[in-house]
Amino acid sequence: MLSERTGFHLRLKAEMFQRTGSYKIRGPLNKFQRLTPEQKQRGVVCSSAGNHAQGVALAAAIHGIHAVVVMAENATPSKIEATRAYGAEVLLHGTIWDEANEKAKQLVASRGLTYIHPFDDLELIAGQGTLGLEIHDDFPDVEVVVVPIGGGGLISGVSMALKARNPDIRIIGVESSGAPAMQRSVAAGHLVTLDRVDCVIDGLKVKRVGEHTLRVVQQCVEKVVALPDEAIFDAMLWVMHYCKLVLEGAAAAPVAALLNGLIDAPAGSRVVAVLSGGNVNLERLRGMKWN
Repeated sequence: MLSERTGFHLRLKAEMFQRTGSYKIRGPLNKFQRLTPEQKQRGVVCSSAGNHAQGVALAAAIHGIHAVVVMAENATPSKIEATRAYGAEVLLHGTIWDEANEKAKQLVASRGLTYIHPFDDLELIAGQGTLGLEIHDDFPDVEVVVVPIGGGGLISGVSMALKARNPDIRIIGVESSGAPAMQRSVAAGHLVTLDRVDCVIDGLKVKRVGEHTLRVVQQCVEKVVALPDEAIFDAMLWVMHYCKLVLEGAAAAPVAALLNGLIDAPAGSRVVAVLSGGNVNLERLRGMKWN
């Protein structure tokens, strides 16, 4: 149905089937293999809207490491519960990721924990890049890959992995137009911190992308597009209705870009849309309408 609607030969990379419900387990598993014994003994801390929290919590449990996770007070309740269920110590602070992140950095100083950045860490980015390797292994003739952007860790890893396999593959990123931090940073040629964000989608709600992620996007990503939250939520429901897959908001951003004609590629192009996770806030869904 999606291929017929868009005119592309389209495949979906469905990360909602990961144990934590998103791709976010990949980066921490790679990162924790490289911690020193002393760092593992002291424990780790991160801040997250939810998916990074669960990835860190599960990866820490696998490695026998104590994890402290700082989440925004308005984070999806199911994500908070899941993070605690994986064994992490959860602290709630602030209303957006940036505020939770400041609290996490304070804990580095006060408790000697190792900070695990949700996106701007090269070892974490390398772990996320395994998703790109899988895309190429499963679909070696792929020509375009569409990836959601929050802080940029996923698209950085995916783009580097795919470009290493085939430099001609085009990578297109998708943001919320209410939080276009990567798009504006690329346009400016340097990191731009947004004054405010007008976005309610957890995985896309970031004021400032990373130094590493901006540099990778500048080198490896052909284009960054942005859509309003409403268009992304419409795509989320469209996929549920026609593809029978449950997506969270950020995961629907690539589909929204495809449905709204923002992917500039010839008809019949071989395209992959990365569906980054399925940890949807069901309470929020109750107020949405299907058109």
